[in-house]
Amino acid sequence: MEYRVGPLDRIEDIVAYVEAAKAIPMSRNCKVDRAEIIGMLEELRGELPGELRRADAMLAERDKIIEAGEKEAERIIAEAEDEHARLVSAHEVVVSAEREGHRIVSEARNEAQRLRDEVDEYVDTTLANFEQFLQRALAGVERGRDKMHALREIGSFAGPSQQAEPEKPLPSI
Repeated sequence: MEYRVGPLDRIEDIVAYVEAAKAIPMSRNCKVDRAEIIGMLEELRGELPGELRRADAMLAERDKIIEAGEKEAERIIAEAEDEHARLVSAHEVVVSAEREGHRIVSEARNEAQRLRDEVDEYVDTTLANFEQFLQRALAGVERGRDKMHALREIGSFAGPSQQAEPEKPLPSI
């Protein structure tokens, strides 16, 4: 009989051997070669410890791989949580900075408007004072011109005899 390689294959061989054995009439039993079946079972028993050690080693390796995977997953989760916390913190800083920026811009606009109002008031007051000064100066110029015209009229009505008289100084303005 040709044997297969692994223990499960050996078990299949044994089952096939027993199934192929000659049945004993009027019984559920069959006739098998005791030495051959014992040889097959001993080979199987010899292989099982090695196979079981390999299976244990594979299970242990699988457990190590799973444990390493879980540790790596925990590390990745911890890094993700740290990054999340950093981003949330950075976002809070950005939001806070934006609020502060809006507040500063608002204050600057209010201060600029206040300064514009003060400058407008100062310029208006200065122009009003200058206007009053110019109106007084203009009034003085008008009075001076009126006096000059009045003196000219007086001087043009004077006859030839009065022309020889020395000129009198003009009254001061």
